[in-house]
Amino acid sequence: MPQFLVIGAGILGLSTALALQDKGLSVTLLDDAPKRPPASWGNAGHIAVEQVEPLASPATLRGVPGRLLASDDALSLPLRDLRHWLPFGIRLALAARPAAYRAGTKALKGLVTQAMPAWQRLVGGLGEPGLLRQDGHYVLWDTPQSAAAGLARWQASDTGTTDFRPIDREETAQLRALLGRDPAGGIRFRGSGQIASHDRLFQAMRERLLGRGGQIITGKATALPVMDGRAAVKLADGTLLAGDGIVVTAGVASRPLMESLGHRVPMIAERGYHLHAPPGEWPADLPPLVFEDRSLIVTRFADYLRCSSFVEFSHPDSPADPQKWERLRNRVRELGLPFPLPAGEWLGSRPTLPDYLPAIGRSDRAGNLFYAFGHQHLGLTLGPLTGELIAAQATGQRPALDLSPFNLDRFG
Repeated sequence: MPQFLVIGAGILGLSTALALQDKGLSVTLLDDAPKRPPASWGNAGHIAVEQVEPLASPATLRGVPGRLLASDDALSLPLRDLRHWLPFGIRLALAARPAAYRAGTKALKGLVTQAMPAWQRLVGGLGEPGLLRQDGHYVLWDTPQSAAAGLARWQASDTGTTDFRPIDREETAQLRALLGRDPAGGIRFRGSGQIASHDRLFQAMRERLLGRGGQIITGKATALPVMDGRAAVKLADGTLLAGDGIVVTAGVASRPLMESLGHRVPMIAERGYHLHAPPGEWPADLPPLVFEDRSLIVTRFADYLRCSSFVEFSHPDSPADPQKWERLRNRVRELGLPFPLPAGEWLGSRPTLPDYLPAIGRSDRAGNLFYAFGHQHLGLTLGPLTGELIAAQATGQRPALDLSPFNLDRFG
């Protein structure tokens, strides 16, 4: 039986490992920090199938100057990390040109429109269909002016397989009870979803992997030496691991691994700051709330609440900015949310490429090497589908869609 080694134990790694097992392959998952939750554990849990347009867009470029001048904007470009984000920003600007943006939208939409069925297959295979909640989400605004502008933007946007409508009386009443006031405006998306619990999801996926004979080993991959046209994995302690196939799904840590083979990977850590707390009085049946004027999303899970907002283009090893957590607490207070504070703090690195498309494919540097990383804000959304695509390619089958737009060769 062919032996595959998957590097990285986040949602991409686990999804890929399970999809490879579905193809009858033997799988070992390499986890570099088993006692620390992966970056994909710390997200808002939102299955964002409405987000089919890359953030590398003309509209994003037009808005950057104003956002950087704002004193409390959610986007941050720390001066200390200039050498990391400036080259990335130049590439993002090139990817945001109209022709490149249109091509990126077409490619990303092809992925996102298949994401929810892949999630349904995943939770069905786990025997845990309740891990996926498909009851949409809300987008809310603070003022009539921002509500009118926000609604117009969404009406002009491609929202993929989702649609939306104004919130109705019953929903307004539920939100009033939560917020202590009526929102100035709001819409309810249909077709999106969320996971019920990060902890339950990751536990179920790991148990499924182990229950079918897979292995999870601890170690940090530091290089991918190539011998006779085939890659192996070198660990920090000097151990060398070989396999019939190797898949790099290590998030921001994928960059040095792939660059050691000569691939160009202009990826940055788009770091997100989150707070999590016990659910308290937050209604258990309330879908995620996006407060668009505040760049804030709050999600109620089965066992905790989470809110997230601030992002910074940085280096994954740069020190955290404690002020961002405090600013996030202030936004919660200003909105009057029943979110228990001070809450736990979380900082995670989204692996982001400048065109806001993931890297999914097979390396031309070694015949047995595959990769799946760079999914930016859509790692959770696209995890199960990406695993299926890699498993198909690894077993010589035709993937469900054209992977050429996601090949690393697009960066030269």
